[in-house]
Amino acid sequence: MVDLDGGDVLVDHGADRRLSTASVGKIFLLLEVADRLASGALRTGHLVDRRAVEPVADSGLWQHLAADVLPVGDAAALVGAVSDNLATNVLLDLVGLAAVQQWPARLGLAETALHDKVRDVRRPSDPPALSTGTAAELAEVMRSLHAGEVRAARRVLGWLRLGTDLSMVGQAFNLDPLAHAEPDRGVRLINKTGTDTGVRADVGLVYGPRRRVAYAVVANWTPEGPADPHRDAVLAGMRQIGAHIRAVV
Repeated sequence: MVDLDGGDVLVDHGADRRLSTASVGKIFLLLEVADRLASGALRTGHLVDRRAVEPVADSGLWQHLAADVLPVGDAAALVGAVSDNLATNVLLDLVGLAAVQQWPARLGLAETALHDKVRDVRRPSDPPALSTGTAAELAEVMRSLHAGEVRAARRVLGWLRLGTDLSMVGQAFNLDPLAHAEPDRGVRLINKTGTDTGVRADVGLVYGPRRRVAYAVVANWTPEGPADPHRDAVLAGMRQIGAHIRAVV
């Protein structure tokens, strides 16, 4: 956890350990799309077609909607709001994975990246994780977005503030998961989460009346059976961290 005004690291535990971060790496895709919109290389109304890519399941809404074609801005909003896997792959098909993979270096990161498109099944020949990163670098990504250090920052934060997943650190703030773009009880949360088997990751910004912070919380573990008690422990721990952030801000 980093203070956004003074730059001080407020909490640091294993922050340089590289872990699987599931969908968190989609932030770099949003950066590339937003940057092209800012430069004029793309128009918000440019239409993208989900039939251009293979269907993919799990998180997202587009797979359940009737429309095959959406404006690129709407597809990006779906990624920000519900981490839409199909919209992710359609946008990756549009801008190219190679361009997205340049963003970590542009931001001065060494251990954080989006490695692949979303896949229902990962084969041995595929990258083992959708994305990886360290908490220290991911908190820096959020700080950089807050500071507007790239021209795409404001648009990316606009998409991320639509995020509906408050199941991790966000639990502690008791916000409306479907409508918290504006401050509630003096607090505003903007975040991106990642979920996979044995993975929970939550990175974000919290603006409060006393302090503004960037945070990144990542947990990897080996699941044990269908009940997987580790998942309950991880989510409980992430809520506790959220409660600490709430007390600080």
